[in-house]
Amino acid sequence: MGLKRTDEFGADAVRIALTSGLTRKQVASDLGVGLSTLNKWVTGHRDMDIVSDEDLDLARENERLRRENRILKAERDILKKATAFFASQKP
Repeated sequence: MGLKRTDEFGADAVRIALTSGLTRKQVASDLGVGLSTLNKWVTGHRDMDIVSDEDLDLARENERLRRENRILKAERDILKKATAFFASQKP
């Protein structure tokens, strides 16, 4: 891999790490690089405009929605169990 291609790959990896909502460990694994390498790239690209403000806003909103979705699924599962429990109770 040439230097320019490596730089582009690193920049793409940083963009994915910062905007995908995945953990850095997941991103590193998916891309076939070490976690320490990915972290080094993220630190090295911190001062560059590799991710637009709009992309960061979208990533934050995406993470907020994922968190809300996890909460709603957990609440739904609790309600399903409660419904099944009370339906099995005989008066």
